[in-house]
Amino acid sequence: MECHVYYEGDDDPEKCTARRLEQFDEATLYRSMGQVPYGVVLNPHAERALAPADREAGLETLVALDCSWESAEEASFQMRGVHRALPFLVAANPVNYGRPFRLTTVEALAAACCIFDEYDRAEQLLEPFRWGETFLTLNEEPLRRYSECTDSSEVVAVQEDYLADGEE
Repeated sequence: MECHVYYEGDDDPEKCTARRLEQFDEATLYRSMGQVPYGVVLNPHAERALAPADREAGLETLVALDCSWESAEEASFQMRGVHRALPFLVAANPVNYGRPFRLTTVEALAAACCIFDEYDRAEQLLEPFRWGETFLTLNEEPLRRYSECTDSSEVVAVQEDYLADGEE
């Protein structure tokens, strides 16, 4: 599973997970959107949820946006590729620990790998981070359930179960 990142450089370089992925040769960073290869764009504002069917459609390239949450919506609309949103997951990174939907770049890429049933690749991506294993532990059940779905509508149904549980 190839991982690519459109990198705006908005974050603290010491905390930037995309830069660390590049240092460990786990992802390629691009500063120009035109250079980013076609693939599944992990876009928090996409209308459809990421599902195993996306991989079955031959999409082997993951593209993440590494930018501030404020500029993510604007940046994502300019990216070419198939845009998909990640379903409900909880962050394990020290900045957003326990907050739903506030994943770092590496957490987003690892989650997508898990949904595509590439758990070894997810572990490989998360290995350089002290909290990486925690991400997989915190989200073990939802990631497993999402990976067992066939399409986006099933993923959304599973997500709705988690969101309903959180309201009770």
